[in-house]
Amino acid sequence: MGKQSSSSIPHIGQRIATQFVELSTQEQRVATFILDHFDDLATFSAADLARLTGVSKSTVSRLFKKLGFESFQVVKQHARQLRSMGVPLVTGSERPDEERFKRHLVREHDNLRQTFANVDPASFEAVINALDHANRIVLIGFRNSYPLAVHFRQQLVQARDNVSLAPQPNQSLAEELVSLGKNDVVVVFGFRRRPAFFNTLLKTLTAKECRVLLFGDATVKSYTCHVDWWLECPLDSVSAFDSYASAMSLISLLSNSLLHQRLAEGRARIHAISELYQELDELELS
Repeated sequence: MGKQSSSSIPHIGQRIATQFVELSTQEQRVATFILDHFDDLATFSAADLARLTGVSKSTVSRLFKKLGFESFQVVKQHARQLRSMGVPLVTGSERPDEERFKRHLVREHDNLRQTFANVDPASFEAVINALDHANRIVLIGFRNSYPLAVHFRQQLVQARDNVSLAPQPNQSLAEELVSLGKNDVVVVFGFRRRPAFFNTLLKTLTAKECRVLLFGDATVKSYTCHVDWWLECPLDSVSAFDSYASAMSLISLLSNSLLHQRLAEGRARIHAISELYQELDELELS
């Protein structure tokens, strides 16, 4: 038999859920504390866990061994791997009080600050120029990245034509990529938990000589050698599910910047689209 992949090994939340009823009352107290403070594990020691949960250090050690971990250091390493992989794991009690909103706002602000601190103005302008002058723009996103690709396409298509989404629902990529060339731009969203063929996709785009803009969190850094531009967007949240607010904010800035760069054409196109809305009776405009 081959080695298990990291994604096939039960994570700490699954281990606790499976064994919770078999744990002693004191062990259950520690296990619950770990889940409620998952994001802060790196700041604790085993002695801290014992003190904060009112149990002995031997109880903490016993719990780790029951869950299949040699030590608390292994638990912390496991937690870091889960977060980098984007595994949804409930990490707080999230009571409906003001503190919940404050914690969420602080985390969102940190993500936005990091996102825009990482943007190089010259590279940003180069991206806008590329989106403006490209013969064709193709947007690609899988899994949680797909809604971002759909939204960005919907913004870009207001300002210019020849903007498409690939692949189409239940279709393959090959038909969409076969005719790409050096005058085209491909926007790839590569946030964590990417499909296994992601590296092959980027290598294929490189061979096509089209220019590539990559959106992603820090886990996509190893792929940046295959692209022309990389925009990093942190996804950290206060609990299980990633937050894509920073990516959506950057999409808004890019879309507005492109529109202002080609303002006359963009205004004419938006006006024509609005007229078609009315002609087709597609939208409730009141």
